[in-house]
Amino acid sequence: MDRMPDDDLPLVVVNHDAGGASAHGRRRLFRKRFLLVLLIPLFMFTGAVLGMYFQPPGLKRFYELTGLTPGAGSASPIALPPDIEIPRDMVETMRATDVVGLARLMPEGDVSIVAAPYGAGDARIAEILVAVGDRVEKGAPVAHLDNADVLESAVLLAEANLAVKDAALAQTVAAVRNSRDETQALLDQALSAEAEAKANRARTEELFARAVASRATLDAAAAAELQATAAVRKTEATLARYTSVALDEQPDVIVAARNRDAAEAELARAKRDLARAAVVAPITGTILDIHATPGERPPAEGIMEMGFTDRMTAEAEIWQDRIGQVAPGQPVELVATALGRTFQGKVQSIGLTVGRQGLVSDDTAANTDARVVRVIVALDPAVSEAASRYVNLEVIARIDTGAGAGTKVSAGAEASP
Repeated sequence: MDRMPDDDLPLVVVNHDAGGASAHGRRRLFRKRFLLVLLIPLFMFTGAVLGMYFQPPGLKRFYELTGLTPGAGSASPIALPPDIEIPRDMVETMRATDVVGLARLMPEGDVSIVAAPYGAGDARIAEILVAVGDRVEKGAPVAHLDNADVLESAVLLAEANLAVKDAALAQTVAAVRNSRDETQALLDQALSAEAEAKANRARTEELFARAVASRATLDAAAAAELQATAAVRKTEATLARYTSVALDEQPDVIVAARNRDAAEAELARAKRDLARAAVVAPITGTILDIHATPGERPPAEGIMEMGFTDRMTAEAEIWQDRIGQVAPGQPVELVATALGRTFQGKVQSIGLTVGRQGLVSDDTAANTDARVVRVIVALDPAVSEAASRYVNLEVIARIDTGAGAGTKVSAGAEASP
């Protein structure tokens, strides 16, 4: 058997240079993946810290559903409520114990709505008597409605009806008095007739005894006496109806008096209805805004707004996890970023309920469903006049809870004067 030449054998050529390069690439890829795995915890930690500070909407929703609070293990949570941009000047003077929240300026007792009187119906506004900025006293008219003429006519009709009932009462009293006097006169006449009949019967009996008068004459005299006595009893019974009670308590007089009272009540009701033609101020204060003009129907939100701006206050919304640090009497700084100035005051009272946040910052990522407690801040008299020009202005309230000015009391307590 002949051997094949070496050139014809099927040899496999191995490239050692190419195989070494492939193994080196695989080792390099493995090192990169290992480094990436080591960086994942670092990225997660960094993201968690940033999430606690900035709280994107998704994370906030997660906190709401789970009830968790960022930084709950510390006295000062990392996420400062509410999400507001604090002015630099305030940040520089803030201390760790300060509580910050959004607030609005308002008159003492808040803004009062001046509405149309109850039962005004379809009445329109006829005249506005005040202007924005006017000061009015409680009960003073601020507008007139166009139903005044109709209501005045009802008052005139009620007055005429009352006059008729007065005349009827006087007529009834006079009639009862005259009837009583007439009955008394009839009784006197009956008594006189009875006395005469008794005397005539006595004379007739004497004449009959002397046989001067007949029996028939005696019987006639006796019958006349009985008739006279019966007439007296009848008249006495009639007179007793008028003399048993006082004149004002006579049935006819009572009926006439009650009719007169009903007419008087109708007149009083008509006058009260006439008062509905005027819109009056519910409090003493300043007109803040007017929502209607003459000729319009009174709007549902009220004709105008007014408030007692002599003493201004602020309503601050403090997050529920910070309200425990707030007490009446603590000093408060109110920063109006729109005006570039501050107002000073003190905590006056703390609300008794936890509600939803009503004041929201301009940040689109701000939490709009926070649970807050409303705190009333009384402004100092020195700044109250300046603040009265900016009712409902949004400000930032900073409560100095570490000043020691207030005494810790239960929520809802009033600050002592």
